[in-house]
Amino acid sequence: PYYVSINQNLFLQASLHSSDPSLELFLHTCVASPTPHNFTTGTYTIVKNGCVKDPTYTAYYSPHRHILRFKFNAFQFIRSNPVVYLQCELVVCRAFDYSSRCYQGCVRRSKRGASP
Repeated sequence: PYYVSINQNLFLQASLHSSDPSLELFLHTCVASPTPHNFTTGTYTIVKNGCVKDPTYTAYYSPHRHILRFKFNAFQFIRSNPVVYLQCELVVCRAFDYSSRCYQGCVRRSKRGASP
């Protein structure tokens, strides 16, 4: 566990350990939950489909493509749950592959229109 106070900045770093220097990381989704077993209902979304959802989220520069750095403010779930679990999904891409998911950035899903 990592202990922080409410509203304190929580800094995170993800690293890809590979002998291939042409790989890079992209933060696809990052969700917080009051339980370690459910990251779909009753959760708080920080990043979804590469789109930032939390206004306190900040991405930081990294001198290496295989290291991803970001921060957000620590918070507490309703009903005063003192514990928050974090689950982040990262995508690994070839550097400079402009057709890869890493270079698409934020992808907003379009809603389908209803037929009459």
